[in-house]
Amino acid sequence: MSTATVVLIALAAGTYVLKASGPLLLGGDRTLPAWLDRLAVLLPAPLLAALVVTSTAAADEKLVVDARIVGLVAAAIALRFRAPFVVVVVIAAAATAVARALGA
Repeated sequence: MSTATVVLIALAAGTYVLKASGPLLLGGDRTLPAWLDRLAVLLPAPLLAALVVTSTAAADEKLVVDARIVGLVAAAIALRFRAPFVVVVVIAAAATAVARALGA
């Protein structure tokens, strides 16, 4: 068996063990502590926001201001007006495309 195959099998097994450990350890009548439950509910939003900003404004460890920022701002405005998600994505893509076409 090649080294790559062994590494792939080990990573797959490790991932399975990590994913299975939560339900196995917390299964049955056990529940998370209240503070951890609140944290688990609040954590996805700032993590997603950080991922979006990092993906939009960073390249090679530098801050980049280009047409993607225009799309991000357009998406934020559409979200502010409670537009449906598909509409937000279309508006962001259109704003980015227009900004690139205009050379921003």
